Amino acid sequence: MSGEFLGSGDPAYEAKVLMISVAARMAGMHPQTLRQYDRLGLVQPGRAAGGGRRYSVRDVVLLREVQRLSQDDGINLAGVKRIIGLERLLEQAQQRVARLEAELDAAYRRVAELESLARFPGRDLVPTNRTSTALVVWRPRRLPDR
Repeated sequence: MSGEFLGSGDPAYEAKVLMISVAARMAGMHPQTLRQYDRLGLVQPGRAAGGGRRYSVRDVVLLREVQRLSQDDGINLAGVKRIIGLERLLEQAQQRVARLEAELDAAYRRVAELESLARFPGRDLVPTNRTSTALVVWRPRRLPDR
């Protein structure tokens, strides 16, 4: 469910600013359908100060996906809700993996930086005298990417 209008990293993509009539027109649906999908939990619009629903471009893309899954693929709305939930979990997991990979890369860069400053670079064991404290950093060898 990638963005058709703006990149998903763009704040405008996530901004809940579209009134229900505009979002319905953009999605090719009747506003009552959007209300039904909100009640079923398929789409979670924001709320304006007066209580009116506000949709984002991301919501419109999601509405189109709900329509495609239900009409073209014949999936009932309960199934569509499950698919959407699993896609959200997958997206969150992918974001977490990307963050963890970035942290791991930063840690490897820091270890390499510290090793370059070491008296005996690239060695796991370094000589120390008995009066000082030593810190030994162990890291597994990375296998070449395949």
